Amino acid sequence: MLMEPVTFSESGGIRYLHFGTELIQGAMRLRDPNEIYLEYNQQMMAWLLFLETKPGMQVAQLGLGTGALTKFTHLHCPAVKNTVVEVNPAVIVAARSMFYTPSDDRRLKTLQIDAHAFVHDEQLHNRFDALQVDLYDAICDGPSASSLDFYSGCYDLLKSPGVLTVNLFSRHKSFDINLNNICEAFDNRVLLFPESHDCNVVAMAFKGPLLHAEWNDVVKRAKLIQEKTGLATASWAPGLRYANARQESALNI
Repeated sequence: MLMEPVTFSESGGIRYLHFGTELIQGAMRLRDPNEIYLEYNQQMMAWLLFLETKPGMQVAQLGLGTGALTKFTHLHCPAVKNTVVEVNPAVIVAARSMFYTPSDDRRLKTLQIDAHAFVHDEQLHNRFDALQVDLYDAICDGPSASSLDFYSGCYDLLKSPGVLTVNLFSRHKSFDINLNNICEAFDNRVLLFPESHDCNVVAMAFKGPLLHAEWNDVVKRAKLIQEKTGLATASWAPGLRYANARQESALNI
């Protein structure tokens, strides 16, 4: 398999990851390497609204990038075991050397493997509480894994209850393809965040018992996450409430 070149740039105190083009694959603020700098990356942590971290919990990230999600979970969720899936060895090296992602330990395991093979490993079915998917190539015009077969594999990986977050690209034909396949794999139990910078839209899908929550409780949970971790969560509840049909009075998903 031909791997894309990994390149870097810096501007205004921000270090960027590229795959041989000007398109941004991730970013880190140099004076605060553990901050999740990009808004859509922050929203990928929104499973914290619905799942309490506890010993034995397992979270998987498909696509390492700059390691922003991995660093955040490793730092702020010490009870959680992280599995990172990244096919390109140069990305793994770059995440550790240029973006300060921690090396593997008892709470972090990095697998150099294709994401499709990972989601179809039957030994991993029903293992993960949360799954974060951010898989893009150098062209960056849509996720590099988008089929119903792939998202059905994601569903199989999750425990019940479990939450999937996926970074989608809104202004491309891939958006409808991915969203339709996520909805089919997860029985239409899908929420969308409003579009953020550079046309990113994070989708969140649910497995397990039907969920009902008053929005005031979601707001309180988001505030607690922000107080504990510094993650900017104030816009999460309002964004989810108004970006999704039939969710205005309460969250039912």
